[in-house]
Amino acid sequence: MNARTTRTLAAALSLTAALAISGCSGSEDGASEAAPTVSGAFMPQPVNDKMAGAFMVIKNDSGTADKLTGVTSPLSDDLQIHETKNQKMQQVPSLDVPANGELKLERGGDHIMFMGLKSTPTVGDKVTIELRFEKAGPVKVELDVKERTYTGQAPTSTAGNGH
Repeated sequence: MNARTTRTLAAALSLTAALAISGCSGSEDGASEAAPTVSGAFMPQPVNDKMAGAFMVIKNDSGTADKLTGVTSPLSDDLQIHETKNQKMQQVPSLDVPANGELKLERGGDHIMFMGLKSTPTVGDKVTIELRFEKAGPVKVELDVKERTYTGQAPTSTAGNGH
């Protein structure tokens, strides 16, 4: 029995070492992909219960590119990923999250749209969403509901309105 336990422990250690050496090479089901991190997540207070936007920076520290493929929230049954090109907004099935890079969802650019809100959040509320990715697992995010004029604090931007 003792020799069997030793062999089992040795096999487990070998497997652990092999996984550590392989790093984040990924698996077909995406289970080993590093989860993206999110910063600056907010929603401007909606004007009505018809629609609202969500903005944030999604950072991918993985060496593998990924895609934002979906968003869910208790606030709406219809969340859409929108791309903005040439000042025209359109729904898209996904947005790229580059390897060792970030996807900026910001006013006037790519963003998430809530359609048909179940309630109208006000400044100070928090709205929960879950981001879905092609490779990484789902990520839960809390959006801070801000004033309608709030633009966020993009660290790479030199412009701003003092918020």
